[in-house]
Amino acid sequence: MEQHEILKSLDRLLPWFAEKGRDLPWRRDREPYHVWLSEIMLQQTRVEAVKGYYTRFLEALPTVAALAAAEEALLLKLWEGLGYYSRVRNLQKAAKEIMSIYDGVFPRDYQAIRALPGIGDYTAGAIASICFDQRTPAVDGNVLRVVSRLLDDHACVDDGKVKRRISGELAAVYPPEAGTFTQALMELGATVCVPSGAPACHACPMEDLCLARARGTAGELPVRAEKRPRKQQDMTVFLLTCGDKLALRKRPDKGLLAGLWELPHVEGTLGVEDIIRKAEAWRLHPKYLEKTVGRTHIFTHIQWNMQGARLHCGSMNEDFIWADRQEVLGTYALPTAFRLFLPDVWEE
Repeated sequence: MEQHEILKSLDRLLPWFAEKGRDLPWRRDREPYHVWLSEIMLQQTRVEAVKGYYTRFLEALPTVAALAAAEEALLLKLWEGLGYYSRVRNLQKAAKEIMSIYDGVFPRDYQAIRALPGIGDYTAGAIASICFDQRTPAVDGNVLRVVSRLLDDHACVDDGKVKRRISGELAAVYPPEAGTFTQALMELGATVCVPSGAPACHACPMEDLCLARARGTAGELPVRAEKRPRKQQDMTVFLLTCGDKLALRKRPDKGLLAGLWELPHVEGTLGVEDIIRKAEAWRLHPKYLEKTVGRTHIFTHIQWNMQGARLHCGSMNEDFIWADRQEVLGTYALPTAFRLFLPDVWEE
């Protein structure tokens, strides 16, 4: 069977999805705001992790208008722990454009959706197809893997030309039920034609047509570009407390984790004497170092190797914000890398 005919047969995913598709909160309607929010949250984040964030976000900001008007501190707190905070800032920028340019009505045209801040080809395709049944493929890692295996295609899927080719091939076979088809393709890649471990071919409605299945090459696909090793960065993180208050400070407005709150830290792994000297230089009158603990946090291109220094202080330097447990947990948006140390400050 020719490759085009194999792709045309993907419409058999429609009845499969109706029976096997997961019941996810963002699939219960086709409201563009809901679909858009879920797709942005799901970038680089597992489905199970997103469920709670999605529900809490919509409870706090139920409409595009509410998102556009929200204070940044609330936005960042709602996003706390999801990472890639530029995503939520772009969400608000896009919401403001929808309010000002489109009178609060989400645009239906693919190009108009694509032009909104923070929305790329994949997200625009997902919104246009799922919400408006437009035949605009949403080609993410799941879809690239499915198509590569179906066609036994060994082209590198990280190449933009390959992605565009696959998107065009899919657009040519999209059925009228475009939104359901988009979600079915995503579902197949997420639950059957999985990225790690052997694909569950016995549960795949395309098993009899899959060329990689027939040729035994599924484990080799998709072909991806070789990843560069992550940069390693060592640092000492200060868990500074005075009474029931913990020291925080604001990160710079640009760069990694821009504008968020952090625990004070310095480059390198300091010894005990240097830890005490640094606290003295901050005019904190350190009383005693309780303990040091190690934590690691991995970003896309960098790994933080962190030594946490739990230090009790006799005074509070005004260069820091001093917050109690309730304020840290409820008000200040603290990235996951620093939240890892909170159990060492307060038992949870």
